[in-house]
Amino acid sequence: MNSPQHILEHVFGYTHFRDPQEKVINTLMAGNDALVLMPTGGGKSLCYQIPALARSGCGVVISPLIALMQDQVEALQEAGLRAAFLNSSVPYDEAHSIEEQLLHGELDLLYLAPERLLQPRTLSLLQRIELSLFAIDEAHCVSQWGHDFRADYLQLNCLHEQFPRVPRIALTATADKRTRAEIAQRLGLEAARHFVSSFDRPNIQYRIEPKDNQRRQLLQFLNNGQKDNAGVIYCLSRAKVESTAEWLSQQGYPALPYHAGLPAEIRAEHQRRFLREEGMIVVATIAFGMGIDKPDVRFVIHLDLPKSIEAYYQETGRAGRDGEPSTALLLYGLEDVVKLGQMVEASEGSEEHKRQERGRLNAMLGLCEITSCRRQSLLRYFAEELAEPCGNCDTCLEPPATWDGSEAAVKLLSCVYRTGQRFGASHVIDVLRGSENEKVRKFAHDQLSTHGIGKDLSGTEWRAVVRQLIVRGYLEVEGEFQGLRLTEICRPLLRGEETLLLRKLPPKAERTQTRNSSTLEDLGPADQPLWEALRNCRKQLAEERGVPPYVVFHDATLRSMIKAHPQTRNELLAVSGVGDSKLERFGDAFLAVLRDFPKQ
Repeated sequence: MNSPQHILEHVFGYTHFRDPQEKVINTLMAGNDALVLMPTGGGKSLCYQIPALARSGCGVVISPLIALMQDQVEALQEAGLRAAFLNSSVPYDEAHSIEEQLLHGELDLLYLAPERLLQPRTLSLLQRIELSLFAIDEAHCVSQWGHDFRADYLQLNCLHEQFPRVPRIALTATADKRTRAEIAQRLGLEAARHFVSSFDRPNIQYRIEPKDNQRRQLLQFLNNGQKDNAGVIYCLSRAKVESTAEWLSQQGYPALPYHAGLPAEIRAEHQRRFLREEGMIVVATIAFGMGIDKPDVRFVIHLDLPKSIEAYYQETGRAGRDGEPSTALLLYGLEDVVKLGQMVEASEGSEEHKRQERGRLNAMLGLCEITSCRRQSLLRYFAEELAEPCGNCDTCLEPPATWDGSEAAVKLLSCVYRTGQRFGASHVIDVLRGSENEKVRKFAHDQLSTHGIGKDLSGTEWRAVVRQLIVRGYLEVEGEFQGLRLTEICRPLLRGEETLLLRKLPPKAERTQTRNSSTLEDLGPADQPLWEALRNCRKQLAEERGVPPYVVFHDATLRSMIKAHPQTRNELLAVSGVGDSKLERFGDAFLAVLRDFPKQ
């Protein structure tokens, strides 16, 4: 039996474990259970793949998504491992063949959908073989409070009952303290050792801006250093997904729509193209992305406000899994708050559930409106403190200006009160700015003392004031029509006993300016021809095997090749990400390319 360190070096091509991978692996090697919380891209998969190979028997991985299984099995097979998956996409004859391999001890890892695992036939089959471990991936799917809830996950505690001697590991990248406790309780992992890594993803630059001609903002962002980069763009509605993808294609960007309303074969094809073609953009609802193992996604954009910080963190975490510089851009508006608020109120959940969802939405809006470091606020939500501002979010890179908004806030609060505390922000702003439209006249609000007292600010500026007063708790949004209502804490402000500093909107020219997040950031212009040659070599090898390019080698491995410029097989084996099997399969092709270029 090979040691974990030997497997790390010779199968996966790495010399050192990341913290806390080795501790997790040692826990499983000793036959004990583990609950692992590690950010996307932090190396969760190795935590169960390596002990599954080092222990006797076959490792069984429960995964919620067909695409994730296929992706991981392809990568393992290219690394020379005996891996397979069983789910609804596998034809009967092929499934029978995989079961025979399993019975004859010819598999190192088997991936199963939860519904497949729970079939009596599958459980009976597993009772007949030697098992090295069970890995429950995307374990947050067990949480009934979460947006990725899967009912089948609730029955996975049967593994503890039916296979008490087989160690289990549950893994997730998205769980606050309450969700972690729920995972442990529902999966019978209370006695398991918990490993909680830092939530920080320092390679991701967080940028959040108010919507202001959203398509212009989007195009400006893409044109500024994102050409030929892969990315994901999230929208709240299917209609917006399709119109945005079509518009981007007209602008010269390869963009594909993805949402649950598309036929399954089109969704599968668009996902396949995203994984296998370089520089592809997917415009999607949240139906897309969980478990997508594509390492070189350079940006994630939200064109609508996510409903919680958990959702935002998980979705932005799909950028930069390879550790390279990446950007998360969020464009949000007051209409997002209204729409999400209506969705919460219209849901069939209990009052307690609705209260929890309102709290999560308010926390998300608060992250948007803060003037301090975004990363510190984001990590604090997950009970983690960052000692210093990160230096890699928009508020750190371009500290927002503030202004004394006390007088403006009093005008707005007075107008809300005098219009009856039942109208939405748009109407209140119309009254403040002196509009005489039909609705203003219908309610005789053109006769109010607050009519026209806010002409000094634009509609966009007033919407920013409304958002910040909601975040600070001076206003709340209520009822079917999302009317604004004053809260108790606004009394000192109305009496002039309090000064209120508000975030000033940046000039348009300063928005959506992001650094160039090209993967060549630390390589010189002279390296560009070799970079392209290595990418072309990788693409050709990937197409021959019918796998995504990153399954051959990650971008980071190609960049290490450029820096080290190996000329022999032994030198290439020393490059991070090159293991024995990949050296055997791909080494000569890449060495031929490297030898054609003189070392810089």
